Amino acid sequence: MVLVEVAQLRGIVLDVLLTHDVPEQAARLQTDLLIAAELGGHPSHGVLRLRRIIERIRAGVSDPCATGQHAWTGTALLDVDGQQGLGPVVAMSALDAIRERARTTGVAAAVIRHNNHLGMLSWYVEQVARDGQVGIATCTSEALVHPWGGRRPLIGTNPIAIGVPAAPQPLVFDMATGLVSMGKIHDHAQRGLALRPGWALDADGEPTTDARAAVNGAIAPFGGAKGYALGLSLEVLVATLTASAAGTEVRGTLDSDQPSSKGDVFIVFDRPQQAVVEAMGEYLQSIRDTEPTTGTTSVLVPGDRARLRRELTLDRGVEVTDEVWRDLSALGKPPGIPPVKAKSEHR
Repeated sequence: MVLVEVAQLRGIVLDVLLTHDVPEQAARLQTDLLIAAELGGHPSHGVLRLRRIIERIRAGVSDPCATGQHAWTGTALLDVDGQQGLGPVVAMSALDAIRERARTTGVAAAVIRHNNHLGMLSWYVEQVARDGQVGIATCTSEALVHPWGGRRPLIGTNPIAIGVPAAPQPLVFDMATGLVSMGKIHDHAQRGLALRPGWALDADGEPTTDARAAVNGAIAPFGGAKGYALGLSLEVLVATLTASAAGTEVRGTLDSDQPSSKGDVFIVFDRPQQAVVEAMGEYLQSIRDTEPTTGTTSVLVPGDRARLRRELTLDRGVEVTDEVWRDLSALGKPPGIPPVKAKSEHR
């Protein structure tokens, strides 16, 4: 592992994107998303993803200059053709538009197709919640999850995120409907870590704890039959609203040479009353203050763990695998990225 200062890692990622002709504003947005994932303890959605982002730009299936084509199909419904742009660039352009519209209409939604990987959905809804609005986000992915009782991957991991303003910290919920993300499987494979039993099947449809075998297999749905039903429902909902692909027809989130065919949906509700925001803050604090069970040190609400991890990582630095570090060096400007200096270590 390599321990890198946050500012240094941010500069390296930004430099790689700029080197590959990503406009500065888009590069900064993409960098912010990747670093936020590292800070929040989600390396599966962090710098690990940079190599594929660059490969897709090089292959011409991702346009770093695109921001999406907008068309209001109703007073509060924004239809977006993402034009194969970078995921956060297209999504934030759409999100900014519906956040502004919701101030007038009370609620607004964006349905997006032809957009690249969004990354960590909590990053989007937290920004909405911190601005005093309620945000909901969901999207589809390539078929990675097996149906309940099945052996083959036929459903996306199909995450859903919710951000709700509360004083002093918003509630930020983000979960995939697969038991884990494929990014986490890849991260475990790179780190040489075993998977937990029940997480995944191998290519033959048999249970495995070998992360490298699971890469070509299937992820289990979370929560058994109920999680499977929720994941499938989100798949059909998003594909229907966005007129995008479903199931095994979805491409572009894991490969480097296929146009993206998934769908994204964002919904924003305008500012709740301040009294309600304060009341929700008090309620969430009462949850935190409840007596923990034996063996548990504290009770957290969604968003707390990521905030605590963010503070720790900002102070300590970001751990990246040797493989990711080599990727960063290979993607950087010749003759490569300078060696790590302050607060960096190999172990």
